Amino acid sequence: MNNNTGNTIIALLTGAVIGAGIGLLYAPEKGEDTRKKIKKKAKEAQQEMERQLKETQADMSHKLSEAKSRFDSNLENALSSMSYKSEDIIEALESKLKDLKAQTHKLQK
Repeated sequence: MNNNTGNTIIALLTGAVIGAGIGLLYAPEKGEDTRKKIKKKAKEAQQEMERQLKETQADMSHKLSEAKSRFDSNLENALSSMSYKSEDIIEALESKLKDLKAQTHKLQK
């Protein structure tokens, strides 16, 4: 779930709770009944928000796990590539050193 979807859902839930609360306050019922309804609606809203929070946490955990896996894979590939390149550089340097030693040997004669 992306951030905009989460914000939209929270805004809708908040609006629904506020609307229900206002509707209950203007309802022609006894105060005790109205308070019970408000308490029930608040509990339902709390449960829905807790569900959304758990869903968002699970989604973020999954995305974090995927990102870590991609990072580890990319790091392994980069290190492997660097290893091959360093071996090529060492071989090239050893070849140059061999050539230089041969030229030095010729000059000393």
